[in-house]
Amino acid sequence: MKTSVKIAACAVGAAAAANAIHAAAFRPKKETLPPLPQETVDVDRYRRHLSRAIQIKTISNRDSSLVDWNEFQKLQDFIDEAYPNIKAKLEKTVVPPSNLVFRWKGTRSDLDPIALLGHQDVVPVTSGTEEDWTHPPFEGFDDGTFIWGRGALDMKNHLLAVLEATEALLEDGFTPARDVYLLFGDNEEVVANDKNGARDIMNHLKRQGIHLDCVLDEGGAMLPVDVPRVINGKYLAGIGIGEKGYADIEVAVCAKGGHSSQPPKHSAIGVLADVIKDIENHQFPARFSFNMKQLLDSVSRNVTYPVRLVTCNIKALQPVLLQIFKLIPPAACMVRTTTGVTMTQGSPAANVLPQRASVTINFRAMPGVTTDDLVAHIRRVVRNKDIEINVLNSKEASKMSPTDSRSYNIIADLCRRMEPNSIVVPYLVMGGTDACNYEPICENIYRYAPFKADASLLLCTHGTNERIPVSCMEEGLIFFKNFIREASAE
Repeated sequence: MKTSVKIAACAVGAAAAANAIHAAAFRPKKETLPPLPQETVDVDRYRRHLSRAIQIKTISNRDSSLVDWNEFQKLQDFIDEAYPNIKAKLEKTVVPPSNLVFRWKGTRSDLDPIALLGHQDVVPVTSGTEEDWTHPPFEGFDDGTFIWGRGALDMKNHLLAVLEATEALLEDGFTPARDVYLLFGDNEEVVANDKNGARDIMNHLKRQGIHLDCVLDEGGAMLPVDVPRVINGKYLAGIGIGEKGYADIEVAVCAKGGHSSQPPKHSAIGVLADVIKDIENHQFPARFSFNMKQLLDSVSRNVTYPVRLVTCNIKALQPVLLQIFKLIPPAACMVRTTTGVTMTQGSPAANVLPQRASVTINFRAMPGVTTDDLVAHIRRVVRNKDIEINVLNSKEASKMSPTDSRSYNIIADLCRRMEPNSIVVPYLVMGGTDACNYEPICENIYRYAPFKADASLLLCTHGTNERIPVSCMEEGLIFFKNFIREASAE
């Protein structure tokens, strides 16, 4: 018996020692990258221009007849005024109604061009919340620490940074080898719209026989990752290589209706309640994609040594982690198609039983899950088969771009050179961007915004007190100058 105990103790000790050695070696690869060249960027000019751009109310609407197109013209006039070199040296085309195409001609017409994307439009401010803002949402107030206003983070900051970097390169006398396109859509914020500005721009380029080497749009960011005694002083740079699909699907039930003084056991709304429960109780299956496994591995290698005793076994822990992810909504959306019940409709009056009751469900689909799959899922999980299903708006999940392309490596290397403590990973963008519209003419489509911002600050995007830290602006300009210079090379 004592011998067995000694053998078991030795085995446990050997395993612990082996795990400790494995944990000590479980570290990120050391990379020596050349420093970035000294850059001249005019942050003060950028701040002034961003403040002015925020004051222009380029609000999009699903009904284009409700859009004030004069505001978009004001923004375009402002761009012409603010960036004289762009106006003088780049070819400008307006694709109706208000999409902008700038072409910076390179020296090598035999090379595929690069494209930097941005959208001119912003979402409206919710009526009744205007007084909740610290500074008026369309004032563009600069208090020295933040610039406040609608579009400060989504995405006039990005659009103006692209323009500022281009103007600065022109001032430096730089000429690209490849053509450089600046492509600014007018209705990105209207999701899954039949009239799509970015698609119109893509078709404009396609008719000219243009194939793009790469596309860079908004999406990822440089987020601080700092958990005391676990991971310290690191930044997570997520480069979006794809995005989820989107669908608004209405599910309805019908009933006799009538006067509410003689109600049946269950009205149409009561029947609909069971439909909603069936849908919410049958979530889509969750799994770790290859990219999520890569993210987990990368983060696990960057934690402190005592914690690496656990995280070095990340592959074995994945089944447990998946169950934890499913319980946390911000994490669950990264591993499954999400189901969000968002809107209901029923009777037009309190004393009338509804003849038809409906619910609208917003799905964000993982790659490989189509709109037809969403409809089939509803049919399968709802026990009441006497339901109507109507797809209101939808767009399929994007393709996934490669992580071994020249342009991806340029983005990743720039992230590491600008922030040596960054953890660079490819990831799936949860929301939607204009970028997916360029798939017919480009295979290398990436989504990354080079602005350091706390994750909590990003929550104000589309919300009250949207604002951008002044401290992140210089690095944003430096990134775009270097990206244009390197990506447009031969």
